Amino acid sequence: MGNMLALSVIAPQCQLSQRESLWQNDERCMECQGLSPWERWHCVSNDGEGEDGEDMITVNQVYEAMQAIAPLELAEHWDNPGLLVDCGGQMHRVLAALDITPEVVAEAAAKQCEMIVSHHPVIFDPLKKIGPQDVPFQLVQAGISAICMHTNLDAAEGGVNEVLAGIFDMKNMETFAEGCGRVGAIEEIAVPKLARKTQQELAARCNQPKNGPAVQVKFVDAGKPVKRLAVISGAGGSLFADAIAMGADCLLTGEANHHHAIDAKRLGLSLIAAGHYATEFPVTAAVAAKLRAALPELEVLVSTENRDPYTYL
Repeated sequence: MGNMLALSVIAPQCQLSQRESLWQNDERCMECQGLSPWERWHCVSNDGEGEDGEDMITVNQVYEAMQAIAPLELAEHWDNPGLLVDCGGQMHRVLAALDITPEVVAEAAAKQCEMIVSHHPVIFDPLKKIGPQDVPFQLVQAGISAICMHTNLDAAEGGVNEVLAGIFDMKNMETFAEGCGRVGAIEEIAVPKLARKTQQELAARCNQPKNGPAVQVKFVDAGKPVKRLAVISGAGGSLFADAIAMGADCLLTGEANHHHAIDAKRLGLSLIAAGHYATEFPVTAAVAAKLRAALPELEVLVSTENRDPYTYL
């Protein structure tokens, strides 16, 4: 808790330093010379929207909008969603991402975003120390706030798993796995064809890697066509029994281990594992669209630098 507080306290000081450098290099602010840094900040960040600041949006307004998209009460008890890095100030441009990596922080800074909204929490385990190699430090140093919506976005209406289900035109959708996953009817399809479709559809929605394919899919075919599909993004392979209980013919997830595959096949359930990143990154576009609708004055971008950490052969 002390570490979280420290981030909130030191952030404005770091943010001020970054913004001062912008004023010094921006000719649009010459008429504002003599004003305090905080009085001059709006001239740089408005991008011509006017000097009265009427359309300015605060960190808390974005946070409230994100809570409407992914209510915090949907999160698992062990999770750490929320406003995890608060640099204060006014919001003009936000970057949506799956992960907050050093590359994503650099992208946000280059695109003059004051905030990143992500799925995976940038602070998850307790912080005992923090330094330049740590992403929260890098965010504060750049003056960029971070809102992270994790298991609550998994379970939310229009969230990670509903986006994934929608890719396969799922009908009569129901929840399973304590509200996190989705299961429903799809047009009948053989497992190998569904696996190939999964690879194609997800690759079209993910950032392309520098080398190799964007998505690698592996599957277990239990020998029957898929009419009822269960989806749960990320590391959902252990939930194969929940999918069976819901009458699914196949479970589509991000990660499943060797024993999950053996047990699922033995019990008559086909299994498709398409990667943690690939099954979750598509939600970033949905989050960006919802945030634009909630706050029309806010420019919301989707990260082009947030890629699967793995390279596939």
